[in-house]
Amino acid sequence: MAFLCLLMAPLPRPLRYRITIAWPRWQVIAARAILGIRWEIRGMSNLPDGPAILLSKHQSAWETLFYPSYMPRELCFVFKRELLWLPFFGWGIALLDMIHINRGRGANAFEHVANQGADKLAQGRWIIMFPEGTRTPVGSQGRYKSGGARLAVRTGAPVVPIAVNSGECWPRKAFIKRPGTITVSIGPPIASDGLSPDALNRAVEQWIESEMRRLSPERYLPAATDPESKVS
Repeated sequence: MAFLCLLMAPLPRPLRYRITIAWPRWQVIAARAILGIRWEIRGMSNLPDGPAILLSKHQSAWETLFYPSYMPRELCFVFKRELLWLPFFGWGIALLDMIHINRGRGANAFEHVANQGADKLAQGRWIIMFPEGTRTPVGSQGRYKSGGARLAVRTGAPVVPIAVNSGECWPRKAFIKRPGTITVSIGPPIASDGLSPDALNRAVEQWIESEMRRLSPERYLPAATDPESKVS
């Protein structure tokens, strides 16, 4: 597939994107057929008819395959620049013109992301980020970083919070997967106008973590019913 992506380089980016997502779509379908990992989507009508920033819970590699395959708009992931250096795979990602972060630039890294983000949103694409930064084990909550909220406030784009319990079937760093149904719950858009990045980030965290406790209540300790609490 990486070789095919390189051969598609002369084609327009939207066409390259549609062809490239055939691979993650095949992976999701194969997981359903072979492993019995199914899915349901709630709140699809909450997705706006325009540019937006999607901020999602991140428990598994599954959602990184599912989102570009089944979201109705072209997605733009934010990732570390080093991935572009991987032979073939990284070169294929580079051809999709997504947002890469140069962590060596320190404080200036966000300005680079903001400039790229404004450009992608102007193209009508959706930017997707995982505010916890990494995959979290089932029943746990990481620290929500404010990069996505800062980008939303800078660009004026709405934020769409997404909760997903993919770790129930495809656990973090686990070779063995389990059959079951993964729920992807899409929340109502949160307008960034008039909010500070911290306030917007808290609103996203509260919605996602409250929804996670509805999707997988048995995974959270009774003391963790407050979305502001942290579960180890």
